[in-house]
Amino acid sequence: MRRSFLLFFSVSSLITVVAFMACRKDDATESTTTTSASISALDCSSATVSATATINVAYSGTATVPYTGGNGVTYSAGSAIASTGVTGLTATLSSGTLASGAGNLSYTISGTPASSGTASFAITFGGQSCTLTLTVNAASTSDCSSLTGAAQVVCLANTFLATLTSTQQSTVVLTLNLTNAKKWSNLPGGVSIRNGLEFSTLTTAQKTAALAVIQAASGATANEGYNEFEQIRLADDYLGTNGGGSTTYNANEYVIAFLGAPSTTGKWMLQFGGHHYAQNITYDAGSVVSITPLHEGVEPLSFTTSGTTYTPLSDEKTGMATMLASFTSTELASAKISGTFSDVLMVPGSTTNTFPTTKQGIKVSTLSATAQANVLAAMAPWLNDLDATSAAAFKTIYQNELADTYVCYASNTSGTSGSASSFFTTNTDYVRIDGPSVWIEFICQSGVVMSGIHYHTVMRDHSRDYIGL
Repeated sequence: MRRSFLLFFSVSSLITVVAFMACRKDDATESTTTTSASISALDCSSATVSATATINVAYSGTATVPYTGGNGVTYSAGSAIASTGVTGLTATLSSGTLASGAGNLSYTISGTPASSGTASFAITFGGQSCTLTLTVNAASTSDCSSLTGAAQVVCLANTFLATLTSTQQSTVVLTLNLTNAKKWSNLPGGVSIRNGLEFSTLTTAQKTAALAVIQAASGATANEGYNEFEQIRLADDYLGTNGGGSTTYNANEYVIAFLGAPSTTGKWMLQFGGHHYAQNITYDAGSVVSITPLHEGVEPLSFTTSGTTYTPLSDEKTGMATMLASFTSTELASAKISGTFSDVLMVPGSTTNTFPTTKQGIKVSTLSATAQANVLAAMAPWLNDLDATSAAAFKTIYQNELADTYVCYASNTSGTSGSASSFFTTNTDYVRIDGPSVWIEFICQSGVVMSGIHYHTVMRDHSRDYIGL
């Protein structure tokens, strides 16, 4: 009887335990974990894109990236991945469901590429990574020829960038800030004292493309603008072979730089120059907003190369001399200031000099109508170093402020009313036009390499130098 009871208890206990374990097993089955998307390989090298990209043109396209080893799981859209190399684009994963095996991921690419070259996107999915690339084409030169003004300059700038290596591109395109904007000089020394790429490091095709940018940004007036820039470069070649040394003075010691990426929508500055030339033009939203600082100088004043005689700054000198000669003797006396200048007051490349708080000389509103017209005309050679549209716009600004502009001069001991040739004949002869906005200085200095005198000039703007920086 006791044995039967024990057997019954044991069987009952066993049934209870088995039933309990069955319940625990059911509970475990009901508690499941979501499976993550997983692939075994991601092949960016075989990716395809739906549309080609062009510099400075808004882009929208789809990249299809093959994968293998998908686990059939549904996945959500990803976050935007910014491009490197060529900036301005993003790639975003579209949502979808993986195949059980091989399939494709879809990425939407959008934005405006800031330069030509290769835009790269570092993508990661399902435990695998690779670099997706998109080629950004440069605008062709023929496309640029149909454009005008800032749009043409931007187009040619990007055409130039397309000829460069990635290392050269990173050297010529720099951050737009005040420190970089103030890095310019009147001295020889090439890129050692300037931003950007030196012409001596460029191939023939690259140099041609760089000069095309400068020509589009400069005026086409005879003996001004691009023509004057090229003459001043030739003057350096002349100095190099006539006592100055070709390693110090030559036409390839000039540079070009972009502060900020060239664009018709953003702000950026074009810098180009070398010994005796420095141009800083700021563009914003497709318009020229600043044409200064501008420096021009020349030594010797006149020279002959390959049978052609050049006098690069003759218009600047003539304009200033004609202006002063149109003053009466009394007006000349009022305009003359004491002291002797060894250089322009706003020295090229200085990061510390500031405009005087008090204007000196004679106020233009007190001059005769003829003399007033000559003051405005004296500004023209500097304004004509820019494209015609920009030159006209700034001429209007300075003309509207002409009455409140002042003219002063120093030295010029031989200067006589009615005789333009009596001005600017010797070292330290100096003149200044100082308006509410405009500032132009012209001075004679002793020759550095050759005997005689050479000219230094600078054009600044009280309101627009390094605008917005």
